[in-house]
Amino acid sequence: MSIKKNLGLGLASAALGLALVGGGTFAYFSDTEVTENTFAAGTLDLAVNPTTIIDVNNLKPGDWMPRTFNLENNGSLDISQVLLTTDYTISGTDEDFGKHIKVNFLRNEDKSGVLLPTNVIVSKTLYELKSMSPDAVKNLSHSIFAEKSGLKAGTKDKLAVQFEFVDNGEDQNNLQGASVELKWTFDAKQTKGERR
Repeated sequence: MSIKKNLGLGLASAALGLALVGGGTFAYFSDTEVTENTFAAGTLDLAVNPTTIIDVNNLKPGDWMPRTFNLENNGSLDISQVLLTTDYTISGTDEDFGKHIKVNFLRNEDKSGVLLPTNVIVSKTLYELKSMSPDAVKNLSHSIFAEKSGLKAGTKDKLAVQFEFVDNGEDQNNLQGASVELKWTFDAKQTKGERR
């Protein structure tokens, strides 16, 4: 190879090296921050205390049974509604014994008005309640002295209920030895989402 070619290749190599070195030594300021974020879901935890509201035997037409129980919000989220659904099974008779057991009232003591109690259920048979889903924690009185509807986290509502074996004034001998196994399901609903 000639000196001119060697010198040309050397100059080309030097120019390429300078270009690479110049491009690789670009200086700038830098700063990095890292954030650590958490999303934790709350809990809905409704409890009924006691879990057996009523357990009676040897009933006769005309008997009535008052009971009280608590709905407790043991979760971390507020509850907007507690919907009550009724189901039952009968035994010992071919007749629907649920038509003879009446809930005279179901009252939320914490949501009732001062002058007049406001009942979640007013005079309905178990048979009629099967087609309803009343809200057990709704303030129906609209009284300024009663708690607002819903059940805040960490609180409880006291409920009073009265059952009656209705004496219809007719022959009810076909109900002797009959029984009703009542299942009340309390379904808690969360409050609406909000800006956090």
